Amino acid sequence: MHESPRIRRLRNDFAAMERLGAESSVLRFRAEGKPAQRYVIEFRGRSLARERGKVTIRDRHEVEIKLGSSYPRTMPEIRWLTPIYHPNISEIGMVCLGGYGTHWVPSLNLDELCGMLWDMARFHNYDIRSPYNREAALWVANQSSFLFPLDARALRDLRVALGRVESPTPPAPPVEPEPSAQEPAIDKSPSNPAPGSRAGKYADFVRKFAADLSSLTPARSDSAPRVPAAWTGTGAEGPDGMIILDMEVELRPAPPRPQPGDEIFFID
Repeated sequence: MHESPRIRRLRNDFAAMERLGAESSVLRFRAEGKPAQRYVIEFRGRSLARERGKVTIRDRHEVEIKLGSSYPRTMPEIRWLTPIYHPNISEIGMVCLGGYGTHWVPSLNLDELCGMLWDMARFHNYDIRSPYNREAALWVANQSSFLFPLDARALRDLRVALGRVESPTPPAPPVEPEPSAQEPAIDKSPSNPAPGSRAGKYADFVRKFAADLSSLTPARSDSAPRVPAAWTGTGAEGPDGMIILDMEVELRPAPPRPQPGDEIFFID
């Protein structure tokens, strides 16, 4: 039976929510519809509420999420059901998701949306510059009684605790073969690289070059150096077979540069 893209998305969201519930000690949910189109999300963690004029810790929260007929092309309807004191959640439970409110992204899955809501609840994510609750924003900006985030747990805290977070597997260290009884062990330190390797080839080249260089003897002249006969200047023999040549050269003065107003003649 052919399913519309919306129905497939609803089924995928429900499957993702079931996986999320198994990987979280924070979240529980109830779903209505086949496929599910209404969810009541329960967060079991620390957030704030204001009761009788006093801001206190609240450990249980409920949020209603309705996936309308145009979902996922349009944003779900979100409403906070339990009391909460937050700059970006109004007193009647309307939730501000920042840029997602005006530019909804259809690829944002329901479990990812729940992660955003939990980060808001525990004050890991909040914005006092464009509040839905101005009184709460002013209080947050000036309070010093609570340290944020109020709850250190990520939404998928059980997956983190079990080490099931996706991460690249470190490569296994190479196993060096043990030398046989007939073959002496080869020192593969940087000063004695393995034969045949790139470093070993460079080492062999350097050894051969050094051997060739040591076999060379500098050519020595039987006669001591002399000042060349064609040299018109003076000369003297210096130490270690050096010759010091000296010559005086007469330099003619350069012609004066033309000054502003002088006449310049061009001769063909």
